[in-house]
Amino acid sequence: EARRQRRLLLVVVCVALLLDNMLYMVIVPIIPDYIAAMRGGGDAAGPSAPAGGNGSGGGNRSLLPARYPPATGGNEDVQIGVLFASKAMLQLLVNPLSGTLIDRVGYEVPLLAGLGVMFLSTATFAFAENYATLFAARSLQGLGSAFADTAGIALIADRYAEEPARSRALGTALACISFGSLAAPPFGGVLYEFAGKRVPFLVLACVCLLDGLLLLALAPPGATGARANMPVGTPIHRLMIDPYIAVVAGALATCNIPLAFLEPTIANWMKDSMGASEWEVGLTWLPAFFPHVLGVYVTVRLAAAYPHLQWFYGALGMAIIGASSCLVPACRNFGQVIIPLCGICFGIALVDTALLPTLAFLVDVRHVSVYGSVYAIADISYSVAYALGPIVAGQIVHTMGFAQLNLGMGLANVLYAPVLLFLKNVCQMKPSHSERNILLEEGPKGLYDTIKMEERKG
Repeated sequence: EARRQRRLLLVVVCVALLLDNMLYMVIVPIIPDYIAAMRGGGDAAGPSAPAGGNGSGGGNRSLLPARYPPATGGNEDVQIGVLFASKAMLQLLVNPLSGTLIDRVGYEVPLLAGLGVMFLSTATFAFAENYATLFAARSLQGLGSAFADTAGIALIADRYAEEPARSRALGTALACISFGSLAAPPFGGVLYEFAGKRVPFLVLACVCLLDGLLLLALAPPGATGARANMPVGTPIHRLMIDPYIAVVAGALATCNIPLAFLEPTIANWMKDSMGASEWEVGLTWLPAFFPHVLGVYVTVRLAAAYPHLQWFYGALGMAIIGASSCLVPACRNFGQVIIPLCGICFGIALVDTALLPTLAFLVDVRHVSVYGSVYAIADISYSVAYALGPIVAGQIVHTMGFAQLNLGMGLANVLYAPVLLFLKNVCQMKPSHSERNILLEEGPKGLYDTIKMEERKG
């Protein structure tokens, strides 16, 4: 029964991550036309007008292009950029608090609260009638993601405590993130075209509600007193100064910068440099979904066979990202530009799939096996990249050029890859004297210990 419950909880978390990324990207084909309609210009730009967006934080990453609409006024591009960045900005601010709260109250309650906030955000999007309401809904989604994403990933790490099951479960979650980013823009665009702007959001709100009800049935708040006997987690500020965790967090932020900065800039560059059509721009990132899933699969299999080389998989991924980013400006047609973008997404899959389980392992061996704060740090790393992307990337291209932007991002990844050598001996560390070792060596002494021992026996 414990195995069945943790599989169902994995489904709940994967659906939550899928919904978060779908809500993040479903507005890509909708928002520019919607803002124009609010200003009385809806007839000037149809639902197929270019859209803007960026990838998802907490690891939440987009695989489809972010395209800003042609500027009808100097202020519109700024408004859309701020709207898309507001989610990651609020998530960045809330994550330190959410990680600490998750460590104190457990994983299920914050996950349920995050789903509730995401439901409210989605419903607000459906009935928004002005820019201020859209901004509030987008920011509210960041609040929900700070709890749902962090608590969900931490819950997976806690329930799948042993390798290679932990890497497989986290890899499944990353695949759901990718699929949500891939499916959301066509899902939103088709429903917006044929059923109206409210329908995509209402469908997502209903799925979010059902996911929350399933979580409530699996883990009702207050059903057990297990949390009362859990050890106190390491404070987030102490985890941040742990050199090993800092190296992993830096790698997660650096590897996502190319994706976060390319999404709002590559569409205009393709139109200007190669005369790309609308359908080519729209399909630019579509093929990248498949190498991303392939990267997740390959890393999970390699980690099961050679777990001591996790650092190498991450370093290899950063090298691939760096080389691919430098190749983007050299592309001269649609077919050529797909290749480096697939390389970037393949590399990101290697880094994420290798280093997310490493964070949990570092907490196990160097701190206390409570995972809310450490995955809040991971979410902060993602949010830094995706908060800056929609606002900063365009300005860098304007002042320095698109080629210089890509060369700088590629160089940053190539130079950071050797830093992961610092993690080479992590697998040889001995676990700290935490609750997990008490369970394995001394036997259960309290309610929480007994429950965890029963799960492991199951």
